[in-house]
This record gives sequence, C-alpha cells and structure tokens, in this order.
Amino acid sequence: MTFDILTDGPSVLNSNPSELDKWADEAFHVRVGSFGKKLLCYSPTAYPYEIADHRPRHSDNFVSLSVTGTSCSLGCEHCKGRLLTGMEPTLTPDSLYERCLRVAEAGGEGVLISGGSDSAGHVPLLRFGEIIKRVKTELELAVVVHTGLVDRETAASLAAAGIDAAMLDVIGDAELSEEVYHIPDGPRKMRESLDILEGQGIPTVPHVLVGLDYGSLKGEIEALDMISQGTPSALVIIALSPVRRTPMEGILPPTPEEIGRVMVCARLGMKRVPLLLGCARPLGPHKIETDRHAISAGANGIALISQEGVDHGRSRGLEPVFRDVCCSLAYQAIE
Repeated sequence: MTFDILTDGPSVLNSNPSELDKWADEAFHVRVGSFGKKLLCYSPTAYPYEIADHRPRHSDNFVSLSVTGTSCSLGCEHCKGRLLTGMEPTLTPDSLYERCLRVAEAGGEGVLISGGSDSAGHVPLLRFGEIIKRVKTELELAVVVHTGLVDRETAASLAAAGIDAAMLDVIGDAELSEEVYHIPDGPRKMRESLDILEGQGIPTVPHVLVGLDYGSLKGEIEALDMISQGTPSALVIIALSPVRRTPMEGILPPTPEEIGRVMVCARLGMKRVPLLLGCARPLGPHKIETDRHAISAGANGIALISQEGVDHGRSRGLEPVFRDVCCSLAYQAIE
C-alpha cells in the first residue's frame, strides 16, 4: 500500500470510526511486518515512574540536564520555560561534566542535555561541545541532545562529540510557529536544521507536538511530510499537555483518538522509521487511552507507558521490553 502523507493524511484525520479502524489495522500490520513484535517501553529516570510490570533500577540511570537552568528567551506560549523546571541545572561545562560523572559512577546509562533557547530558537550548546565529547569518550555514557535550531558550527561540534541523537521539535505551519514558538519562517528553519544535523551524520529524532494550536490539530501532517523528506533515525510524537501559568492553561488537549490518527499517518507515511509515543503527553485516563491508540497505530514504543498500555500491547501479540533510557534511542534497539 502506498501512502502519501499530504494526500492521504487528511483522509485519516477526517475518517469515521469504521474507516479509522481500517487505517489503523493497516498501520499495525506495517509495524509488525517491518519491525516484528517487540514493544519498546522506555522510562528515563528523570521522571517518577513505576507500574506492576516494571520499576526503574535507580534514579541516576538516565537524567535530564538543562544548560540554561530555567532560563529561556523564546517564551513559547505552551511552556513559558515551565517545562525546564523538571530538569537539573548544569550551567557551566564543569558542572555538566561533574553531574555526568556522578551518573557514570552510579552505573547509569546516559543523559539528556537540553536547555532554553535564545530569541532565535537556538539552545546555547557550542561551549559545551568539548565537555560532551569527554562525557562520551571518558565516561562512555549515551548522550541525547535537545538542540533547538542549529547552525553549522554547533552541529559540527555535536558531531565531533559523537552524540547519540539530536532531538528537534518540528512544526508544519509557519503561522503557528510564529504565534506559539515565536520563530518566524519556522518550518523552513526546522527542515534546514535537520538537514545540517543529518549532513553531519548525527542521528536525528524529530518530535511532532500534536495539538499545538491551543489543543486543535494544525500543521501536524505538514510536519510529518517535512520529516519524511530527510533521513530521521526515529520519530517521536508528543501531545500538548496544558501547563499551569501559561497562556494554554485550562485548554482541552487533543483527544487520544486525534493523537492516534496522527500516529497512523506517521506509520503509514514512514514505514521503516521507528515511531515512538513520547513522555510529554497528558496523564491519567487520557494517557491510558493514548497508549492504546498509539499501539494500535503501529508505534514501536512508548515512554512511561501505562500498565494498561502494556496489557493492550500483549493483547495485540506484542512483547514488552523495558529500558530505563530516553525513547530517542529506539533506533539502536531496532538495528
């Protein structure tokens, strides 16, 4: 079955429940045919997490670090820097190395390095390049990086450091990018950043945030199409979760079914790209239903999966495998 994201994607988004079931069945069939029955269940230990089937081995196995602390100049409408509060601040190269050293000494597997962006959408990573290289070579930790937009110098530094994955949010609608992320001409700049990273041989794991338009779908299909034009190592779908003290506080997030529809489009449009449901999504009953839709849509794995999600995966003949690392490393588990 051929599937063009821009042409066929709207049919998936607008299909009735019976039609959606047929699309999802095809997506699940593609997933099993391309990747087998392993269901990758990720639990990066920056988050408290425990279900009946799994308890992370220790809190320092895979930590999240911010090179800017809680500071961010972009002030995106859905975040306003609030999402950085869940990361440990490592504001200098020395403090970054020291925290990574403690992870290694505790027997941990890796770190996520992130941070707030400058007003142009770039995370200030360049001065950390040599230290990241030492983390890779001396401490032998896995390193995944939320880059924001990148220039060639920063990408070359990250490539020289040997990072395991570069993560970047991709928005398919220029108006939405400017209104919410405050990045003019965002889609072009995001595709250009992916081209720069991929040109350096860095594994890219783009993220698509479903419901960025104040809970409504807008630009997700276009974002998937942009990503498909490159060579992503994996693709992560996340969903808007309204954050307190932001302009999006109190809005309704996208429904689990809407998230599932986007994931069906991603699976059918990129049949050989590992597809993940990321940790950023609403909690509670919403999370349980989203997990079920993601599995039915052909996801390879889920971060912080619910027990109900595990059970649903088994009911579909999948075999859960648990890893206490970031889901962006899924491509390594599949190769």
